[in-house]
Amino acid sequence: MQDFQLLHDGLTLMGVGMGFVFVFLTVLVAGTTLMSLLVRRFSPAPAAASPAAGRSVEPARDDGGDAELMAVLSAAVHRYRRRHRR
Repeated sequence: MQDFQLLHDGLTLMGVGMGFVFVFLTVLVAGTTLMSLLVRRFSPAPAAASPAAGRSVEPARDDGGDAELMAVLSAAVHRYRRRHRR
C-alpha cells in the first residue's frame, strides 16, 4: 500500500508542477502579446530620414568601383594566404 501512495503523491506533484509551468508560460505569452499590441498602437511614427542640412549627398559611384574593390580584396586574400601557410 505504501508504494501505491508514493506513486499517487508523485503523480500529483508532477501534475501540479506541470500545471503551474503551463499557466505561467500562458500568462507570459499573453502579457508579451498585449505589450506588443500596446507598443504598436501608442508608439509615435518613425521620423522620416532626411539628409543633414548643409551637407552634400554624393551620388553612388558607378565608374568601376566594383572592379577596384575586387582587386583590393583579391590582393588581401593572396597576402593572407601567403603569410598563413601550413
